[in-house]
Amino acid sequence: MDFKPEYMIFIIRKFAEHYSMPVKQAYNYLKQYAGIAFLDDCYEAEHQQSVATAIEDLTTVCKNHGGWLRYA
Repeated sequence: MDFKPEYMIFIIRKFAEHYSMPVKQAYNYLKQYAGIAFLDDCYEAEHQQSVATAIEDLTTVCKNHGGWLRYA
């Protein structure tokens, strides 16, 4: 069974919580700065990491693509 969609939704929600932003804003940010593509492409490795590591990885990927958020 493929849990990728559920995992991606879960991580987007956790990313939004971490940065105190609405989920829609987090999704738009992640889409704009390659975070969604990263989650999709790297699901096999990322879903085995902790939530904190996934958020840190997303933050780094987005920063490398012009994003402005910094991991706290």
